[in-house]
Order: sequence, then C-alpha cells, then structure tokens
Amino acid sequence: MTLYLWLNVLIILFPLLLSFDRRVAFYRSWPSVLPAIAVVGILYIAWDVYMSANGHWGFNPRYSGRVRILHLPLGELLFFLTAPYSCLFIYEVVRAYFKEAHVRVPRALWLAVAGALATAAVVFRSQVYTFSVLLSVALFLSLAALLRRDILGSRHFWLFMALSYIPFLLFNGLLTGIPIVVYSSEAIWGARLYTIPVEDTLYSFSLLGFGALVHRMIADRRGGGRRKSGHRSTQRRPGGRVISGEGADG
Repeated sequence: MTLYLWLNVLIILFPLLLSFDRRVAFYRSWPSVLPAIAVVGILYIAWDVYMSANGHWGFNPRYSGRVRILHLPLGELLFFLTAPYSCLFIYEVVRAYFKEAHVRVPRALWLAVAGALATAAVVFRSQVYTFSVLLSVALFLSLAALLRRDILGSRHFWLFMALSYIPFLLFNGLLTGIPIVVYSSEAIWGARLYTIPVEDTLYSFSLLGFGALVHRMIADRRGGGRRKSGHRSTQRRPGGRVISGEGADG
C-alpha cells in the first residue's frame, strides 16, 4: 500500500472510531454528512482532474503509486472522502461541546468580500491555481450569504474552521513536504506556509465550507437542525399554551 493511502487511513481512523461516541453520536449525522461529502467531492474531484490533466499539479509516483484513475492516484480520490469526513466530525464535536453564539453580519458585507476575492482572481488569472482558489472562496461566501447567512455568523462554524487547520497543517505539510503532491511554479504565487502553498489554505476553506453548508442544509431539512443547539425557543400551541424547546442553530 502506498504512503498516500496510509495517510488517508490515518486521517480518518480516529474520527471513524469516535463516530459512535455517546455525546457526539456522529453516526447519526451520516444521512446528511455522506451526501454532502459526495456532492462537494464530485465537484472538487472534477477540479482536481482538470488541474492534473493540464499539469498544474501532479503526484510523485514513489509515494502515490503509478496507477491513475482520471489522472489521479487512488490516494487522492480517497482524500475527498477521508478529509471532509474527519473535518465534519470536528464540526459536530464543536456543536456538541461548545455553546453556540451568532454575530449578525450584513449580507452585503459578505457579498462585498466575495466580490473582492473574485476581482483578485481576475487579477491573478495567469496563475491557474491561485485564480481558482480565490474564485472558489468567493463562490462559497456568496452562496452561504444568500442561502444560509446564519452559518457565516456562527461561532460553531468559525471554531470548526480554526480547529480544522490543525490537522490541515500536519497532513498537508506531509503531502507537500515529502512531497507527494507537486505544484507547477507557474500555477501558484510561490509563497508557502512551511512547505504548503498559501493557496492550499484557501482551497481547504472552500472545500470544508461547502461541506458544512450542504451538511447543515440537508440536516435541517431532515429535522436535525434542532439537535444539540444550546439555546431555547418557545412555541405557542393552539389554545394559547406556550411550550419551550431546543432552538436550531442552523
């Protein structure tokens, strides 16, 4: 088994084993987590295939193997399952163990930030990876602002993102430091965080952001938005009786 496959095992091992923790009970979120991973993964795999086929990045056969499926090694394909699964597990741990709070940020401000990122993408359009990651973050912020602005104002969401960068620095550092993944110098700015191209931090943000967004939208449609909320809501029954219950943190 290649080193890249072993890294995928390490990425998912503990989140998978802890999915049955009694308080988090992550397995109960699978009906929304797995479709979210699939939907977002298909889009990001298509992006990956394009970038690999056009030489903007590639994979060291010594550590990823020589077998390719649509220009990608098996370890790279599995990454779009193991990394989002593990990080959405972190999201649900945050929701279970930390109190929620919201900051209401005007939708126009998020759209303005998205517009600035899209403008920057046009400026750096000659560097294909830089262009695409800036555009992906702009698209995420735009869709989140329009569809679920509460997520962007959620303490849970931003704490989840911050904690997700801990395994990101470890595993992406290995991927780019060994290296398993090799980038074309013409596709990126060239600035690096240790061995990690700074573009990868934006790539991770949009990948996990879309995953969390789709997961919450599906979960709330299924009624999961009322679970593990951390604040109370009131409802009035016919006849004037007032009852209390857990409110959704959306």
